[in-house]
Amino acid sequence: MITIIKNLEDVKLFTRQLVSEGTNFHPDDDFNNYVNLETGEPSYTLEEAEIRNQLLYQCFKVCEDSGEDIYDLAQEIFLIETGLDKFIPLPSQDYNEE
Repeated sequence: MITIIKNLEDVKLFTRQLVSEGTNFHPDDDFNNYVNLETGEPSYTLEEAEIRNQLLYQCFKVCEDSGEDIYDLAQEIFLIETGLDKFIPLPSQDYNEE
């Protein structure tokens, strides 16, 4: 797990790590609230959740400083990493209404 978020590449890496953990990641969600759907148990210990919450805070700061929309970035990575980009347009793609 990445330990500090310094730039947009770190934000992307962190988001990919969350997806690889099986997390349905959304930037507004506290990691203390993630639950394993199969077991009903918390996905993260209190310590793991705190680490991820701190990293997420850093992600917001880096994205804000870079003029990047954290929601679009996270959604794009989630869609690509899960293969859903084959069905759902990416935020970076132009939507052409016909």
